[in-house]
Amino acid sequence: MKGEIAKKYFLQGFNCCQAVVLAFKDELKLSEEEIKKITIGFGGGLARQRLTCGAVSGMAMVLGALKSDGQDKAAAYAMIKTACDDFKAETGSIICAEMLSGEILKDKSTVPEERSPEYYKKRPCADLCFLAAEIAEKYVK
Repeated sequence: MKGEIAKKYFLQGFNCCQAVVLAFKDELKLSEEEIKKITIGFGGGLARQRLTCGAVSGMAMVLGALKSDGQDKAAAYAMIKTACDDFKAETGSIICAEMLSGEILKDKSTVPEERSPEYYKKRPCADLCFLAAEIAEKYVK
């Protein structure tokens, strides 16, 4: 269920991190505006640097907020690493650049590409948001 919500948010123009975290806005007890601000810099693998996938960053944020006490780093790190391993088992990576290909990686600009049908066709991000939110939901339950 959370996967579909995250995918819908991504297809509405939110970045990958925003989409995953927004899928949990009720549980997080944060407004859409607060989530958009907190997560804005994580899209495109941290500000379009193609580092850790924004959907994975969103998954980690959700798990940290909903499943940790904010003190026990070892427990939080172990849980989030296991969730990342689940993601990697499906995709082969948690690195944005490794999951994207072709012309997308040549664009080094910090200016996000305009959302269009072509934009959505050439990247797996909507499905990656779905997967990250589904994994987070599994751990939250």
